Order: sequence, then C-alpha cells, then structure tokens
Amino acid sequence: MARAYVGLGSNLGDREATLRRALELLGERVIVVAVSSFRETEPWGYDDQPAFLNAAAAVETELSPRELLDTLLEVERTLGRTRDGPRYGPRTVDLDLLLYGDEVVDQAGLTVPHPRLHERRFVLEPLAELEPGLTVPGRGTVTDLLDDYTEPS
Repeated sequence: MARAYVGLGSNLGDREATLRRALELLGERVIVVAVSSFRETEPWGYDDQPAFLNAAAAVETELSPRELLDTLLEVERTLGRTRDGPRYGPRTVDLDLLLYGDEVVDQAGLTVPHPRLHERRFVLEPLAELEPGLTVPGRGTVTDLLDDYTEPS
C-alpha cells in the first residue's frame, strides 16, 4: 500500500463543509490516515477572488497514481467543480495529488510530485503539520522547503 498526500482547497460556498465532504468521498476509495488543520489563505495565481480554505491529507491506497488522480477528479466533479473559469480562479473544490510515496511520475496530465508544490506555502505548511520530515523527491524535506520559502513577488 502506498502513502500519498492530497492538497485540498475551496473558496466558493461553504468551504469547510465542501472540504469535509471531499474527505468523506475520498475515504470511500482510500484510507484517509490524517488531515491537517484547515487554514484560510490568500488566492494564488489569480487575485480577484475570495480567500481559500486549504488543508492536506495523508492517504493509504492500493490505487496507482493515475487511478488516484482520476478519483480526485471524480470527487471534484461530484462536488460541482467546473473548469470553465480562469486558470487558478474561484472553485468549489480543488484536489491535487501532491506526493505518491517517493515516486516521480511525468505523464500526460499527471506530474508527481506536484510541479508547484515547493512554490506554495498553503501546501507546504499543511504537509509539514502532517509530517515535518516528509521528503519531496528532488527538492528536500517540506520543513527545509518552508525554511527556504520566499513569497513570490
């Protein structure tokens, strides 16, 4: 069984209820081992939108990385996620496959570790809360990444 990490975010509607429901639906397909605290964060990549509620979850799964990604996308669709707005724009829910064990995957539509994980404090902080010594392949530990983090200008 593999340990994977999923980023969760929402900035439309009842954000906390949506994230909790996403975790319930995810728990029907994988074992949700731990969930970080929820934290309100400023938007990233597109400023003209409401604040986000973000968290991370550690999961155990028999699913392959691709199958896990497909599951995340299915949960998003179930919760009303559409992709017709601006990139990084407002959304009911956003589930990202951040890490899958120590695997590095580079396939069409799937890159693990998540390619911008190290650029996002709202991802690094919840991961560090879950497992401070967690290693991001090719980048170091989440704690070191946070220590070296600088806000984008």
